[in-house]
Amino acid sequence: MADDCCKSACGSEKTLSDPRWRRALWIALALNAAMFAVEFLAGSAADSRSLQADALDFLGDSANYAISLTVAGMALVWRARSALLKGLTLLAFGGWVLVTAIIAAMGGAAPQPETMGLVGAMALVTNVGVALMLYRFRTGDANMRSVWICSRNDAVGNIAVMIAAFGVFQTDNAWPDLAVAALLAGLAVSGGVQIVRQAREELKMVVV
Repeated sequence: MADDCCKSACGSEKTLSDPRWRRALWIALALNAAMFAVEFLAGSAADSRSLQADALDFLGDSANYAISLTVAGMALVWRARSALLKGLTLLAFGGWVLVTAIIAAMGGAAPQPETMGLVGAMALVTNVGVALMLYRFRTGDANMRSVWICSRNDAVGNIAVMIAAFGVFQTDNAWPDLAVAALLAGLAVSGGVQIVRQAREELKMVVV
């Protein structure tokens, strides 16, 4: 997922000086931020926890692109603080999705599979489009390659949501949605913990 690529996605000066690369990152940032809002709101409307959990991946990617564009050239303390904020945000959202999934498991109704499938397909198209846009940079430095790989791998979560939608449609049961939500939210929480831990270590280095 995107959080596993945070370290290398925070960029080198040489990479950031390439106007084509910066333009691609701005486009990717806009698309991911928009899809985060769409998936999270659609997940709330459709009562789908897996859509809300998958939205966390778009949030993580948006943060990675924003960090690459704004703070990569700054001092370590500012990069660490930005990463810490991102990690705490992922922890908060991921924990919220897990809690609501548990509550839904104790008596919630099945979500709307049509909305899940449609929005999941939109998310898949977005991630594939971003991956294709970044394809030319796949053989660049570690930063370029990591961002492309992360965008490519994010499609897995979108496919999982679509599979969950199919499962809900076939069974009229919320469990396929909840299972995928738990998996994706768990990955978000795990990534958030890793980011917070690394950011705190970097901040200690700056203080010392």
